[in-house]
Amino acid sequence: MSIDLYYWPTPNGWKISIALEEMALDYTLKLVNIGAGDQFEPDFLAIAPNNRMPAIVDHDGPGGAPVSIFESGAILQYLTQKTGLFGGESAREKIAVSEWLMWQMGGLGPMAGQAHHFLNYAPSMDPPHELPYAQDRYRNEVGRLYRVLDQQLAKNEYVAGASYSIADMAIWSWAAGWEGQQQDLSDRPNMRRWLDLVAARPAVVRGRALAADSKGDLKTDRKAQDILFKQRG
Repeated sequence: MSIDLYYWPTPNGWKISIALEEMALDYTLKLVNIGAGDQFEPDFLAIAPNNRMPAIVDHDGPGGAPVSIFESGAILQYLTQKTGLFGGESAREKIAVSEWLMWQMGGLGPMAGQAHHFLNYAPSMDPPHELPYAQDRYRNEVGRLYRVLDQQLAKNEYVAGASYSIADMAIWSWAAGWEGQQQDLSDRPNMRRWLDLVAARPAVVRGRALAADSKGDLKTDRKAQDILFKQRG
């Protein structure tokens, strides 16, 4: 039975679309237009109570019963457990996959997301919010994280070792946007090599392209800015 993928073409969404393509799992696409507020609909909140996509419903879950899962890292771990794929080959590599997945979830994703917001979206809002301290803070922290990543990739072909894993899928989905985070990779040769290596995988190309034409421009869409950037109770 198919997996329902609740998705919008963003870095967090790409993590799961790439994983499903890499694992050759059948899935049915359920678009969650976050710029239109679909994430606040009751049916979606029943699956993802934190009103964030992605989420999945696996109709062939544990014991053959359906299961819903939210949070991209939890979904990646579940899919790896379900298929036995991309979770690390050895016991030590499995530990490294978990470490670097958590590094992305707790570090790179939040920091890069804030960098995108303060560098690209906040200045385009009405009225504009040009906040040099916030811009420098998140730009610099993303740069620090990419130095850590480059050092790790100097020792390994992939992030967690010799094997491609869900850690690569999760980190690449954010790191591929390095230009929008105003990063300079001239002194990050290992990261550049890895970015190109992962980008060339056919499943990554397919996952990144999923519903790409649905995404609007947050720099000009005032309604989407109000929905995404203004606090909702």
